[in-house]
Amino acid sequence: MSQQRINILMVDDHPIILEGYQNVLMATKKDDYEYLIHTANTCDAANHLLQRSVNDNPYDVCFFDISLPASEDGTINSGEDLALITRDLLPDSKIIILTMFNESFRIHNIIKAINPEGFLIKSDLTSYELAEAFQHVLTSPPYYSSTVSNFLKRSVTSKVYVDDINRQILHLLSQGIKTRSFTEYIDLSMSAIEKRKKQLKLLFGVEDGKDETLLKEAKDKGFL
Repeated sequence: MSQQRINILMVDDHPIILEGYQNVLMATKKDDYEYLIHTANTCDAANHLLQRSVNDNPYDVCFFDISLPASEDGTINSGEDLALITRDLLPDSKIIILTMFNESFRIHNIIKAINPEGFLIKSDLTSYELAEAFQHVLTSPPYYSSTVSNFLKRSVTSKVYVDDINRQILHLLSQGIKTRSFTEYIDLSMSAIEKRKKQLKLLFGVEDGKDETLLKEAKDKGFL
């Protein structure tokens, strides 16, 4: 049976945490996958691996802790900076943020700047959730841990989250236009549009996954 190789970068300044992440992924790996995992514990080491990967097995998934030792030249100061570099170098790579920060302001800025496929607060994290988040990000991102999801639900009225593109998505839905036709109106790929729809449903606390419920919640909160 042929296996699909997943190239993974894990960045954290604590080696024992990196070892734990690797052990969880390997213990829960499906038979049809092969994982090639690289690790780094500084911004410089991670940046070197990212630069090298552009022409040599680009990373499919990157895990970034936010708090990391800064680069020697002072230009890269956190996992957030590394995530932005990844967006530029490897636009198809899926980014998972793992952090101890759970303040709403910090969560807000990370989502605004990076829009990660996965966002996990370490205090929420269990081995089961890490494995579930990884599989979810591979097949159907985004995945947010409970603290992040609860923050997004509380912050639904913030205009930062319902930006112009998201408002356009809501408007098209309200006009009865099918999602498959959205690319005729919005300059985004279908996968990017679907991702935004999923995030909107998280933001508005839509638990049944229905577009109709999303529209009702958006109207109730004054977005339509």
